[in-house]
Amino acid sequence: MLDNTQQWYLFGYDMRRIGHHWQVAWAEFLWGDRSPVRARLDDVVRLQGETGTALYHAGHPVSAGEASCEAVLLPDELVLFKPLAVPRAAEDELDSVMALEVMANSPFPADDTAAGWTLLGRDEKHLRLQLAIVSNSAVMRYLGSRYDLHDPHAREVWAMAAEQPVVLRGFGESRRLQRYQRRLLRMAGWLGASLLTLLLILALLAGGKYLQLQQYQALADTVQQEAADVIGLRESLSAANQTVAGVNELLNEFPNPHVELARLTRLLGDDAYIAQLTMRGQELRLRGRAANAAGVMEELIRQEAFAVVTDQGITKVGDTGLEQFNVSIQLQDRAP
Repeated sequence: MLDNTQQWYLFGYDMRRIGHHWQVAWAEFLWGDRSPVRARLDDVVRLQGETGTALYHAGHPVSAGEASCEAVLLPDELVLFKPLAVPRAAEDELDSVMALEVMANSPFPADDTAAGWTLLGRDEKHLRLQLAIVSNSAVMRYLGSRYDLHDPHAREVWAMAAEQPVVLRGFGESRRLQRYQRRLLRMAGWLGASLLTLLLILALLAGGKYLQLQQYQALADTVQQEAADVIGLRESLSAANQTVAGVNELLNEFPNPHVELARLTRLLGDDAYIAQLTMRGQELRLRGRAANAAGVMEELIRQEAFAVVTDQGITKVGDTGLEQFNVSIQLQDRAP
């Protein structure tokens, strides 16, 4: 059965220390010997040795540049060099590992020991490092006799191992590192301000789009309301048209008897009268009396409003001199 602690490991990394791994990765990216940021922001150093001077930038020699820092190169006889191969698994604790190596390999007392190291390369399993150990007292005697320097922080102290410079810690390198740190903070401030400005621009654009969307939404609501009113009016007009059509259809099916009565009154004149009028839809049944019933029939037949006029019989009414007529009339269909 697996140990419970193995549940926290992924690809050889302890997930419980993921925060520490993250910090180490950023420190290597910003402060490592091969940092691309440090290669742009670090100071140019004038390295003075017994054979002359040279310019270095981010650990590499350069042919030109304005040096803002100075360093002294120690002769090899004052430095104890030791190449190391450290497992890559120990990279996150490299400072602690190198401190143990210094303690284990320094022939000098702990309070008289200074050291530095640099990364030479790496492969799949190991980190190749160069460790340099010196005696503080011996270094100060050399600086005093050679350069008349008695302050350990006056200049940086370097050593050279196989053309690879090693910065010895505890001397004047702190001022350069402090300036580099201030540049990092300024750059971080610029990036933060740029990001804040970008977010502000995006927020303003989003706000403008939101206000524009609100305007479009209000316009859409207004148009929708107006369209609803128009649709309501159209529906009311359609209903009115249907009502009118229904009334016209009803009038066509059941004509107004007053209209037909007025028409007959106008046609018959004073020599005839209507005794009975029956109207069912388009059909009229008429009974009346007139001095000349045949003339009445002819007049009715000539009317375009009457489609069919049928004589139902004419009879004389005693000695009155009048004739009684019965007529069936079919009205013309009205246009809808």
